Amino acid sequence: GYPRRQALSPEPANPADASVRLGLTPYHALAARLNALQRLGDRVSVEVAGVSAGGHRLYLVTVTAPETADQATAQERMRDLIENAPATAAKSPEIKAGYKTPVLFDNNIHGDEREGTDASLDLISQLATSNDAKTKDLLAHSRLYFNLTANPDGRIANTRTNANGFDLNRDLITASQPETRTIRAITIDKQPAVLLDLHGYVNGTLIEPTTPPHGENYEYDLFLKNTYANALGMETAVDGLGYTPARDGVSPAQIPFRDQAEGWDDWPPVFTPQYAAFQGAVAAHTVEIPLQVNNAAYDTLPTTELHRRAAINVAVAGAAMRATLNFTQSHRTSLIADQIEMFRRGAAGAEQVPVSTRTVPGVPGIGPEDVYTTEFPRAYTIAADTAGARLVAHLLANDVHVLRAANGPYVVDMHQPKRGLANALLADGRDISDKVTAMYDISAWSLGRLWGATVGTATTLPGTPLQPLHAISAPSPVAYVAPHGGLRLRLTDPAEFAAVNSLLQQGIPVRRAADGSAIVPESARAKATEAAGKYDVAFDATTLTGTTALRPLRAAAAVTAGELFALREMNFEVTPVSTDILNAGFDWSKADVLFVSAGLEHEDLTPAARTALHTFLSTGHGLVGRGVTGAAFASATGLLTATPVEGEEAANGVVRVVNSGPVTAGAPPHSFVYAPVWFTGLGPGVRVEQSYATGNPLVAGHWRASADGSGGPGDAAGRPSVVSGPRAVLFGTEPLFRDHPKGELPQVGQALFTMAHASSGSVEESR
Repeated sequence: GYPRRQALSPEPANPADASVRLGLTPYHALAARLNALQRLGDRVSVEVAGVSAGGHRLYLVTVTAPETADQATAQERMRDLIENAPATAAKSPEIKAGYKTPVLFDNNIHGDEREGTDASLDLISQLATSNDAKTKDLLAHSRLYFNLTANPDGRIANTRTNANGFDLNRDLITASQPETRTIRAITIDKQPAVLLDLHGYVNGTLIEPTTPPHGENYEYDLFLKNTYANALGMETAVDGLGYTPARDGVSPAQIPFRDQAEGWDDWPPVFTPQYAAFQGAVAAHTVEIPLQVNNAAYDTLPTTELHRRAAINVAVAGAAMRATLNFTQSHRTSLIADQIEMFRRGAAGAEQVPVSTRTVPGVPGIGPEDVYTTEFPRAYTIAADTAGARLVAHLLANDVHVLRAANGPYVVDMHQPKRGLANALLADGRDISDKVTAMYDISAWSLGRLWGATVGTATTLPGTPLQPLHAISAPSPVAYVAPHGGLRLRLTDPAEFAAVNSLLQQGIPVRRAADGSAIVPESARAKATEAAGKYDVAFDATTLTGTTALRPLRAAAAVTAGELFALREMNFEVTPVSTDILNAGFDWSKADVLFVSAGLEHEDLTPAARTALHTFLSTGHGLVGRGVTGAAFASATGLLTATPVEGEEAANGVVRVVNSGPVTAGAPPHSFVYAPVWFTGLGPGVRVEQSYATGNPLVAGHWRASADGSGGPGDAAGRPSVVSGPRAVLFGTEPLFRDHPKGELPQVGQALFTMAHASSGSVEESR
């Protein structure tokens, strides 16, 4: 039942917490504040919902009228009925009369956008102590959840990202980070009908719904109706605070759907509100509060001005939250009915309802540019291998239902409540290049194309009377070790690289075959069995002995945070480097190969740093590079001659590729690009490992030519996307992007192994 009180142990004071300079609550003060709030009465409950990448507790606060254990059980039963038996739930008088509307306030997912946390603390305190009839009615008919600070690492350190360097509001569909997995778990478990995700800074306050394009897998008519209506209430509340541009520097609030043509889309489910829309939220908003207090403002403005701005931002966030509670209270019945209808359409396989002034009355300016729907297949099938098992586990973690017949492929029946999320994850997506001039973030993300699994569609459910489909709660283990002879491990999946690197780090003699697979001697069967179980991979019998002896690989890497995380996911030993680190004196004896994609410019190295680098590269160590930075580094060191050509900087999506070299052997026929690059002017000995497909290589995403007609997918068609030479491999694609395209990771693993064993030779510094 509720309350569920938990005495939180205190945090040691941290005067370096960046919140202090803004006059906001530092992270270390939250535990004591929450303990005090729980003591105010019987409405506030606190639990630790997870732990951040940096080891900080993630607090979930629940505010509701007290419930007995039986009453709480009844709420959970009704919640389950709404999702899993929506046709029954729609007729339930118990739900209509007694189900508490779940509302989730998500705060501080960007660590340097803090004020939502403080506004939530103020609101929780008010709700805990107010005894007016309106508050009592609200709490009797609602459960209010506060993810108090979704990114404590960034709150403390004054960074947008968490301790792993990830923008958490881009990680919802990948869920590589503990904070986003916590948000996912809260959203699934609490099933909010309404969600606010509090951000900064846009002046005037920006309140979703957004501009086109709109996600094609949503039940967008239900979403737009409620989100727009709540936005109007928030706008009135925010503007009603009385701030003015002349006196306070605060402009009137804006609603992008109404006030802008493009620029703030809701296309990808990487953002918290868009992800929540697939989990039952029929009103979900990003709210960007107005006055900047981060980045340059944090460093340059006087403390008094920062305090003034932060106080206004807290007030604006609080006004938006209170307006949302008013909307929830007055629309409780219709919100739950619309949530039920969303799940009902999925379970019944019903058609989507295109938005129009008829289907969404009261919303102005609906036109053909706002209409996005899709065709759902009857089912998806997923092959039961290592990549398939990982994909199925991910679907299940997202509350997508998966079926399987004995020894057959996995089946995702698209007649299920969360079909929109299932399709968003598995479908190719769409080429939306002609819809808008630019997108806010990524435009394609297909797990069906990018995660390495074999995914197909079916027009009927594959089960038979002899092999009926049944629901599963976890994928079947893939782990296998052949009982006799030498062992072969395919290296076409990140889990397989993690396994082989684990064996190498234990001193197991592993050799690499000509096809890129790893050969493990029969004598290491016991260790292979351990690795097979830990990483869920299969070691098959082989008579191959391998051509190259592998050794534990140590990579020096000037890369993005997502790339670093992906490399370590494959169990590579990685030491981050940069221009500054090399100039300070780097010990190259601790590295076998160099990976460059960001943060390392050859021309900015000191003479001593250049000499050390060139000594390293001239003694049998190679380079793996990505993008124009990697290509420039290869050119400057004389390792490989190739001219990188940049496509449109904001272009991104899933592309068709043709694999033709040993580094890309066994790679999927699709890749991911962001600011795509291709190569021309290949020098002697440069091999084309992979090319963009002919015609239009873009499968899904947004990729236009520049204003002068260059840089589009037509220019990239047929051009090399990955090239290699004896001393370097260069990628024009994004095989490690945000740790997302799991099926592409092995290409980089193969490149690192290849370059760690590069033949020695002279390295000439370019003029």
